[in-house]
Amino acid sequence: MKKEPKYVAFSTQKGGAGKTTLTVLVASYLHYVKGYNVAVIDCDFPQHSIADLRERDFKMVDDDEYYKGMAYEQITRLDGKKFYPVVESSTEEALNDAEALCEEEEYDFIFFDLPGTLNNKDLVVALANMDYIIAPIAADRFVLESTLNYLIAVRDTIVNPGKSNIKGMHLLWNLVDGREKSDLYEVYEAVIKDLSFPVMKTFVPNSLRFRKEQSISHKALFRSTIFPADKALVKGSNIDALTDELLEILK
Repeated sequence: MKKEPKYVAFSTQKGGAGKTTLTVLVASYLHYVKGYNVAVIDCDFPQHSIADLRERDFKMVDDDEYYKGMAYEQITRLDGKKFYPVVESSTEEALNDAEALCEEEEYDFIFFDLPGTLNNKDLVVALANMDYIIAPIAADRFVLESTLNYLIAVRDTIVNPGKSNIKGMHLLWNLVDGREKSDLYEVYEAVIKDLSFPVMKTFVPNSLRFRKEQSISHKALFRSTIFPADKALVKGSNIDALTDELLEILK
């Protein structure tokens, strides 16, 4: 029997919370560093940011001998392992596209980049079929209130009525200023605790490194769908610790 992949979404209704970047970073780390088989379904219409990033990644590899050599070295080192698929999709077709992928190959995890508004029936159906939802939050009242309201709506309208596959919803502190969280975060976490939403122990700092993609200058890259983040840039980013904690949740 084929194993069933875990469906995971970094999901929130607040733009700029970092869900798309986190999806790429975690998917790439799991696939290229940890050795899992991963796929990404990009349903975030009309941006399709991950599909656009994959297109830029491939074009740079095709046009630049430096990245072409990196790709060859990586494929050789990983014993011919392919780049993970990125499927440009919609909330209506997301689950069908995931099933089609699974008919061709086995996957450990399929990540879905979903839009944020719950007034779309197809989005509600897609969310209900996730195994886990990770909601990025920041120490900003508007971001926090928006995300908590979103999760409360998901819990009350999808999870509690028993209409979903959702096994867990976790909050993730993202865009944290400095290396450690301040007292302000403790105040926010007290509010979150009252709502019974678990918060991941790992937090992700606010850093310009998260924008580093392939470039003609060949500087160390961080955000890519065909390479893992550069080891030197991973240090201090908490992406390695985040991935390890996420694996513990997804088991």
